[in-house]
Amino acid sequence: MFGLLKSGLNKIRRAFSKTRSILGDKIRAVFSKPLDEETLDELEQVLFEADLGSTLALEFVEYVRAYARKNGLHSDLMVAMKNHAEEILHKPPHVQGNPVQTPPKVILVVGVNGSGKTTSTAKLAKLYKDQGKRVLLAAGDTFRAAAIEQLQTWSERLQIDCIKGKPGGDPSAVIFDALTAAKARGHEVIIADTAGRLQSKTDLMQELSKIKRVIEKVVPEGPHEIYLVLDATTGQNAIDQAKTFNAFTPLTGLILTKLDGSAKGGIILSIYHLMGI
Repeated sequence: MFGLLKSGLNKIRRAFSKTRSILGDKIRAVFSKPLDEETLDELEQVLFEADLGSTLALEFVEYVRAYARKNGLHSDLMVAMKNHAEEILHKPPHVQGNPVQTPPKVILVVGVNGSGKTTSTAKLAKLYKDQGKRVLLAAGDTFRAAAIEQLQTWSERLQIDCIKGKPGGDPSAVIFDALTAAKARGHEVIIADTAGRLQSKTDLMQELSKIKRVIEKVVPEGPHEIYLVLDATTGQNAIDQAKTFNAFTPLTGLILTKLDGSAKGGIILSIYHLMGI
């Protein structure tokens, strides 16, 4: 068991090696200089480029300034910054998932086109299947070309049932059929992929609200989780996406994709600091 865990951890470390080296090396380079105002300005710029945003980047700079004043200029400032990041993430979230009173657990996966929703849906399905759960997929993205086929392919690879409709059909009807099937077949988890709604398209966002209402009719406490999938390379635009989606369907979590490249992922801190998601 320990060997499997170690192997998984090493795989994650390799995937994040580029992100870690780009950001970590820059911060270490900054801290190798005398800690004066010019150095702190440089630190703020590095953090801003890491997608923390101007407000949070400035907060970190002020934290480092105060920490160095209290503990000395030669204190471990990298550790201090990590501790501050953990302090932010350890605050209770604003919205938490609903407890499952009666199966199935219903999970909605939302986000804009190209963020990686369908692949993330499949990864969630595998996660629950590996936990011994009976999982059902719902192909609720009826608008994007080949989205249904893509999820169907994943379901076949994972050997998981999938409920689908016709391209261009009513997503709410697909979700309803999936919920009915899940109850009849004794599935414990249903994960619904949804259309890649642009946050500026009010009609599509309202369709998402409709899906939520349909779920509540069949499973009153559902959806139990609503995950927003964010492309890590979109930077500060991810905050606007989180705000808009959260207004229509209160989000319980984020899934950040494409972090194995040059994206820094600081947007996680920024969104949690601002919205508690």
